[in-house]
Amino acid sequence: MARGWESKQVEEQMAERHDAEPSEGEKDVALVRKRRDLEMQREYLLNQRTSNPQRRAALEAALEQVEASLCELG
Repeated sequence: MARGWESKQVEEQMAERHDAEPSEGEKDVALVRKRRDLEMQREYLLNQRTSNPQRRAALEAALEQVEASLCELG
C-alpha cells in the first residue's frame, strides 16, 4: 500500500529533527571528547619551552583560553 503525501512529509520532518538534535548519549560523548581535546591542548601548551617573550605571551594567552574553556565545561 502506498503512503500518502502527508505521512511522508511528517516522516521527513521527524528525520530532520532527529538529525538536528543530538541525543543525550551523543551529547555526553561530545562533551567527553571536547574535554579530552582541551586537556591535550593544555598539556601541549604547558610543555612548550621558549625564551622568546612574544612566543611566551602567545602561549600563555592560549593556555588561559583553554583553561577558561575547561572551566565552562565544568
